[in-house]
Amino acid sequence: MRAALLMLGSTLAFGLMAVAIRYATRYVPTPEVAFFRNAFGLLALLPFLLRPGSAPFRTQQLPRYLVRSLIGLASMLCAFWAIGHLPMSQAISLSYSTPLFVTIAAVLFLGETVRVRRWAAVVCGFIGVLIIVRPGAYTFSPGVLVAVLAAVLSSLVAIQIKQLTRVDGADTVVFYTYVFWVPLSLVPALFGWVWPSGVAWAWLAATGVLGTLGQLLWTRALRLGEVSALTPISFMQLPLVSLLGWLLFDETLDRWTVIGAGIILAANAYIAHREAVLVRRAASEAATAGAKPGE
Repeated sequence: MRAALLMLGSTLAFGLMAVAIRYATRYVPTPEVAFFRNAFGLLALLPFLLRPGSAPFRTQQLPRYLVRSLIGLASMLCAFWAIGHLPMSQAISLSYSTPLFVTIAAVLFLGETVRVRRWAAVVCGFIGVLIIVRPGAYTFSPGVLVAVLAAVLSSLVAIQIKQLTRVDGADTVVFYTYVFWVPLSLVPALFGWVWPSGVAWAWLAATGVLGTLGQLLWTRALRLGEVSALTPISFMQLPLVSLLGWLLFDETLDRWTVIGAGIILAANAYIAHREAVLVRRAASEAATAGAKPGE
């Protein structure tokens, strides 16, 4: 129950962050929103990273953190642009395609074995993406490809995080990500810098605080519960964002987005379930092997 509540809180924080991003892009350019999201996010994180007993500064992987941060920043800029310029329900729906690309990237870069059933789920998920994007239809907007690119880049970040955490702790990964993100995101922001007004500062601060809160709750939820059980809860972000888009921005929910999102979410739920099953099976086999006498 505690893990479920933490995941629900994370979902709410990320949904509200999307609203804050949408409002912030009305006042300042997207690269500037990304910079302030990172700057305020780092300030919000410092009390957690610098708590007694935490040692996030030691690492021998600084070049890899730089690469991870560059790719992550590119993904963030694409995602923020999509939230600011596309219907929020559409942007968030396409962001859920990230696990599909992660499955492919895990095979290419980590050498993981993916069986037929998970490949079938990936194919179904991409059908959902095509239903939302609808290339060739008169309603097609090239902007949706920016949201898809954000998901592709985010999947590469997920693979890099998995590689980094083999050596460094989670706090170290988070700390150096933000340490690189802040100056890196400042560079593109300076080319179109607009000084925020009073209300803009509030929305920019909200993007950083809500994003950091969502990450902290998300990691703690996954530490307590199983991914397969918690993933469906994270899908609540889509109806939340759709409702807020309707109430605050007068957006309508396209039926093709609903159908495509439903297929993507079902595919993600199955992939999470299969990964959990395989992890439990591997743990069980390891325990059985360890219990054999003489081995």
